[in-house]
Amino acid sequence: MTALATDEPDPVPGPVVAFPLQTLSQIGIRRGERHQTSSFFTGRMVIMSVRVGGPARLGAVRLPDGRLLGWAEWGLPDGVPVLLCPGAATSRWLGFGTDAVEALGVRLVSVDRPGLGVSTPAPGRTFGDFAGDIRRLAVLRGLGRPLVVGNSQGAPFALACAEKGVASALALVSAADEVAAPEFSGTLAADLRGLVERTACDPAGAEAFFAGFSADTMWDIVMDTSPECDLAVYQDPGFAAAYRRALDEGFAQGGVGYARDTVLAMGRWPFTLAQITVPVDIWYGEQDTAHSPDNGAFLSTRIPGADRCVVSGIGGALLWTRPKQILSSLLERTAGN
Repeated sequence: MTALATDEPDPVPGPVVAFPLQTLSQIGIRRGERHQTSSFFTGRMVIMSVRVGGPARLGAVRLPDGRLLGWAEWGLPDGVPVLLCPGAATSRWLGFGTDAVEALGVRLVSVDRPGLGVSTPAPGRTFGDFAGDIRRLAVLRGLGRPLVVGNSQGAPFALACAEKGVASALALVSAADEVAAPEFSGTLAADLRGLVERTACDPAGAEAFFAGFSADTMWDIVMDTSPECDLAVYQDPGFAAAYRRALDEGFAQGGVGYARDTVLAMGRWPFTLAQITVPVDIWYGEQDTAHSPDNGAFLSTRIPGADRCVVSGIGGALLWTRPKQILSSLLERTAGN
């Protein structure tokens, strides 16, 4: 197993995006009773800045079967490793909290899942296969058992890392929930319910359908379904450019990587959440209606010791508006371990 340098151009810093948003009335996280805590944060209207910075370091590792797994890094080379499992169809390029990671002592590492960005496709791959890839990446890049952040569709992949003992703690942010769980069968919108049923009855056909998606398809879906508070982030020219780049890279090899991710995430998850023993933070924006039927309320009861925090004034763009709080809480949860 060897680490590879790439011939990619040197990363450059990205723009600062400023937009109005509700602030936290308290920075500390109220833990309360495990499994039941929902902290709603509110505050006065201010202008917050979100830095969409390009990676400080880029590369790829070669896995034992010859595949490449692409990675990107921000922050301190010797900082606390935090691995990001990015959202749907986005490449390693779109990080978060890039103006906060150094101050927090964090080494943020993002990866291209197989078939996205520069990572070699792996037809038929499973959640367990992804966890195995991350285990090898951690050895090759000296990450140990990293803290893991799973955003949107990256959340079940982060959970797989925890279930396989690869992660030392998790933050699930705007997590794509297990919509195929029977507890949600009567609450899903008709179009989503149809996709879930199609995935269950004909996974190969569903995968072929999702493989027809493109970067433009994903952009249009997000723009058409997001609340105004999220659009204030996504449509800012600086953020939009970074997001579009990540989508274009995500579909650089076609839609096969996204399609496999979606069939895995939309089906029944093959791991037992009750067996996850590492600390878990679950974060949702109060206006997020796209990722979970109940903003993670049921999910938080399925993971021992999980803390659920709901933030007002934002939806699925939460990762980029609360990076310092998300990372600080994750670091706090593992302090002294």
